[in-house]
Amino acid sequence: MSHALTAKLNPQQAAAVELPAEHALILAGAGSGKTSVLTTRIAWLLSTGQISPSGLLAVTFTNKSAKEMLSRITAMLPLNPRGLWVGTFHGLCNRMLRLHHRDAGLPEAFAILDQSEQLGAIKRVLKLLTLDDDKYPPRTVQHYINGHKENGRRAADVEAWDDYSRQLKLAYEEYEKQCNREGVADFSELLLRCYELLSYKPEIRAHYQQRFSHILVDEFQDTNRLQYAWLKLLAGQNSAIFAVGDDDQSIYAFRGANVGNMIDFQSDFLVKHVIRLEQNYRSHGNILDAANAVISHNTQRLGKELWTQASAGELIRVFEASSDFEESQFIVEEAQALIRDGMAASEIAILYRSNAQSRIIEHALFSAGVAYRVYGGLRFFERQEIKHALAYLRLMANPSDDNALLRVINFPTRGIGARSVEALIEKARLEGCSLWQAACMGASGRGAAALGQFVQIIDGMQNRMAGLAMTDVVRVMLELSGLLAHYQKDKDGEERVANLEELVNAAATFISEDENNLIAFLSHASLEAGDHQAGAHEDALQLMTVHAAKGLEFNAVFLSGLEEGLFPHENSSKDQASVEEERRLMYVAITRARQRLYLTLAQSRMLHGQTRYGVASRFLDEIPQTLLKYLNRGYAPSSYSSAAPSSFNSAAAAKPVAAPKKATPEHGLAIGCKVEHPKFGLGVVTDHEGGATGNVQVNFALHGSKWLAVAYAKLKVV
Repeated sequence: MSHALTAKLNPQQAAAVELPAEHALILAGAGSGKTSVLTTRIAWLLSTGQISPSGLLAVTFTNKSAKEMLSRITAMLPLNPRGLWVGTFHGLCNRMLRLHHRDAGLPEAFAILDQSEQLGAIKRVLKLLTLDDDKYPPRTVQHYINGHKENGRRAADVEAWDDYSRQLKLAYEEYEKQCNREGVADFSELLLRCYELLSYKPEIRAHYQQRFSHILVDEFQDTNRLQYAWLKLLAGQNSAIFAVGDDDQSIYAFRGANVGNMIDFQSDFLVKHVIRLEQNYRSHGNILDAANAVISHNTQRLGKELWTQASAGELIRVFEASSDFEESQFIVEEAQALIRDGMAASEIAILYRSNAQSRIIEHALFSAGVAYRVYGGLRFFERQEIKHALAYLRLMANPSDDNALLRVINFPTRGIGARSVEALIEKARLEGCSLWQAACMGASGRGAAALGQFVQIIDGMQNRMAGLAMTDVVRVMLELSGLLAHYQKDKDGEERVANLEELVNAAATFISEDENNLIAFLSHASLEAGDHQAGAHEDALQLMTVHAAKGLEFNAVFLSGLEEGLFPHENSSKDQASVEEERRLMYVAITRARQRLYLTLAQSRMLHGQTRYGVASRFLDEIPQTLLKYLNRGYAPSSYSSAAPSSFNSAAAAKPVAAPKKATPEHGLAIGCKVEHPKFGLGVVTDHEGGATGNVQVNFALHGSKWLAVAYAKLKVV
């Protein structure tokens, strides 16, 4: 029976499946069939009588993975899946806590708070403690509480060293009391409470240690400290942990994932068996060689080398656009060509490092009439912060827009509660006017001052917008509304801030299309938000961040924005550990492609409403040149803005683009010259003045534009 189960596996996979009942670490490279190994291992243990269904525990990270695992197991064996303990960390902890709710100090029917419900509970705590939302944003407090829970710390264990941290600790303490009083548990609480149950109740711990003689863990590289500690408690003297993971695909440090758990596991459990699954069944050879070359630059890794029996395949195509506008045009036209050649649109993915980058690509798709789907996220104009911003802009254009007013009248929070809004709606009904007109009439009661402040904000926006370009109109709105400041204070608001800044870029693009007025811009945004949304069964291009792409694969992949400061991200370029995580992210991106991979970058890009000149990502330099095919190498940065429309075609793009006409200075640092500064890093010369000892203006990828004296700057041409 065991031979029948392993007959289709390669030697390394079969060896992993048939390991003895001892701790083992399976280093499963991208596309190496780790799910097959994991499920076949379970089926093999059951079919050979080494274990009963109730004696096995299998942990995954998503409900989708758990369902797939159960489906595969039951396809291999005539088995009732109900007896198996297969699920996510949270799901399995919930199951244990339900069985032992009294010992865990929980009511039998305790409720589980999702993320939004937890946030609501935290807001009630902050209101009870009269803590200022601006100083203590609810999401920041949520991040603080969950972070401590995921590190195994209760409020009583947290240290406080100043007034701010003492107030946060107080909020955590009050939140714990509130949850205990109401009999509810958030997601982080499920794991912490279950860990405490096993820690403080030795008889329960002993029961599960004796019961689960085989513990199998998927995506082990993504475990955090508490999850690993929970696994250690469950593993008794006669238990065997079968850990499957890939340290080269550990990309969730921001969620608490600790890739070091894989190294700790080897030493903590004296692991004898380490099997590397290196044969890849997904990608052609050139793609794998590129991935291997990039990841080899990381120093903290357990080491493996992907290979395939498939052919080398096509060279990796590199397109260096003069601007982000041209980059997006190239991607869309090339994707259309692939579709015309017979490739399904759903087999084409466009990846980017951060969500804000999707806006210009979405615009190009919209303009070309190409259906697309944003995987694992919202389309640009559907994102919460963008809808808030557009609502303010709609009020600037037409204050009588009741829907827009209701969306933002109390966002960011300004003390206009539900009762005040209800009173305003009733007043407008009685007067037969819009909500704005009713608000301008004034109000009485607790919310009167706040309502008056809101009216002043909208009036201020309208007064300042006269004669302004669209980019400045958007900037005024972001400043006076308080939206930008609100998200800047939010612990998890970095991506939302980036999206709001991208809205400024959208306004700049709109100016270039000769539609310099607010009403037309809002119409344009509405059309892009509502058109070309792919139906549930419609074949559509796939757009997503690299993080969202993990676990997926496509025939063709476009990886955009390969510039320093974008990928690797500027926030990750200051320490080695962060750069190595970015490199793992690059490795994940490359290995999503089966047949064809495009790497694109732009010499100039609109960032924060201004044109910035960038330099190629270090990751591009880490790929052997023999694997790359440059589609248009060797031209200087374009003189036109990234916002300018372009009649793009591949033939025209292949021609060199002329640099701005300015004589080369005596020092030789001409416009478009790539340089490196000992402090500011890589940059591009964008202007110069004076003679041999004059000054040059350099746009640095991480530090913006600076004027430097040539004689003292120590600039090195790269």
